[in-house]
Amino acid sequence: MSYLKQEPFGNASKQTTGFLMATIFHNYINGEWVASATGRTFEDRNPARWSDLIGLFPQSSAEDVDRAVAAARAAFPAWRRMPAPQRGEILRRAGDLLRARKDEIARAMTREMGKPFFETRGDVQEAIDTAYYAASETRRLFGHTVPSELPDKFNMTIRQPLGVVGVITAWNFPVAVPSWKIFPALACGNTVVFKPSEDAPHSGMLFVQTLIDAGVPPGVINLVHGDAEAGAALVEHPDVNAISFTGSSEVGSRIGGICGRLHKRCSLEMGGKNPLIVMEDADLDLVVNGVLWGAFGTTGQRCTATSRLILHEAVHDEVVERLCEEARRLRLGDGNEEGTDMGPLINQAALEKVQRYVEIGLKEGARLVLGGKRATGPGLDDGFFFEPTIFVDVRPEMRIAQEEIFGPVLSVLKVGSLEEAIEVANNVRYGLSSSIYTREIGRAFRAIQELEAGIVYVNAPTIGAEAHMPFGGVKQTGNGHREGGWEVFDFYTETKTVYIDYSGRLQRAQIDTAQD
Repeated sequence: MSYLKQEPFGNASKQTTGFLMATIFHNYINGEWVASATGRTFEDRNPARWSDLIGLFPQSSAEDVDRAVAAARAAFPAWRRMPAPQRGEILRRAGDLLRARKDEIARAMTREMGKPFFETRGDVQEAIDTAYYAASETRRLFGHTVPSELPDKFNMTIRQPLGVVGVITAWNFPVAVPSWKIFPALACGNTVVFKPSEDAPHSGMLFVQTLIDAGVPPGVINLVHGDAEAGAALVEHPDVNAISFTGSSEVGSRIGGICGRLHKRCSLEMGGKNPLIVMEDADLDLVVNGVLWGAFGTTGQRCTATSRLILHEAVHDEVVERLCEEARRLRLGDGNEEGTDMGPLINQAALEKVQRYVEIGLKEGARLVLGGKRATGPGLDDGFFFEPTIFVDVRPEMRIAQEEIFGPVLSVLKVGSLEEAIEVANNVRYGLSSSIYTREIGRAFRAIQELEAGIVYVNAPTIGAEAHMPFGGVKQTGNGHREGGWEVFDFYTETKTVYIDYSGRLQRAQIDTAQD
């Protein structure tokens, strides 16, 4: 016998079909948790144990997006008129709530997207730091005062919010990345419609719940779950003034084209193929630890992951040997279990993609020295685990050295000089993060100047962004905007130029100041 039972409790309800019970989660629109107009849902499962069903989430449509945008548009006038420091106080309370709920949210994130608990705690900490930073910036939304070329005239600029901002995020940092976008957007006086990844909807919901509990008014933050259909409706909506997107370069390129056609502001954070250069004078203990973390942290599923290791020939063999030895010791498993170093890939499609790239690397002539296959065994067979994988004898033109794999696959390239290393590092279409290990300050500064990347680390791996610093890349990684730090507040505001003439007469600017 099959039956259906629903018990509302805020953001979700319980549904029992047969002998299985699932939690049904909702969208958050205009201060209320509501089901999708479509009536359809999608499953959210644990990638470490696919049999573990987290819940069902709304498969939203353009109609749901339209309702959320209308709510954000209606809430905008009152929110923008609220004094900025008062908006900041709400964000500070959100940071306090994230701090209080840090472990609870981190455990839920690990269950949903797989990375170990010590990593998801760091993800929440980034959001905490961003909340406090954004709150403080509400007292520093500076304009400029500038001397006028005319007498009895005052010139200044002020910054004003854009309106409704659409936020679309990836699954791998499901709390940190939304915080980078949403906290500054709200601090500047914008209202938000947020569509989290369908691979991490529960984390997105927990993030929004902290904003609700912190006192964000109805309509100011709206949450719409769903896939590309909901995302496309948000990007194309005529009442959305700006889009902030994190995801693949292919999808980002399409979003950028749509926003350009609609004269809509757009910030794109996309792919990476990040190089880590090791010179012959480097501290090799530091190198091995840094590469392990950069390449295999988050199972390589970071846009900033160290995916290319560019080794000077003098230290190549030693580094590879030591790296393989240490990588073999990494413990794979459920990230909520003590001692786990590396979690699963996010889903079956990701696992198949990584496996395809291993086959491509072998076909192209690279030599596999570690891993290269799905990890199996006790505690692994119900998840999407893949062994830490290292290729050597990789040439710069190979696909495994050019294309973003988004998995625990490291391509090692051998070079004979700093000049060659920089040339190899720059020989990709991406330009997000980069790194050099050297004891020589001149080499470090040359790399800082010449690496084609938005981020350069010296004697550290390619991962480790800080909330108060700009984050973003060049080439096909982004479109010129930055997240984080002071620059993100420029994206979320318009500059208004103001002239105040108190002369009591007509002054005609350049006409009256022209000199023969």
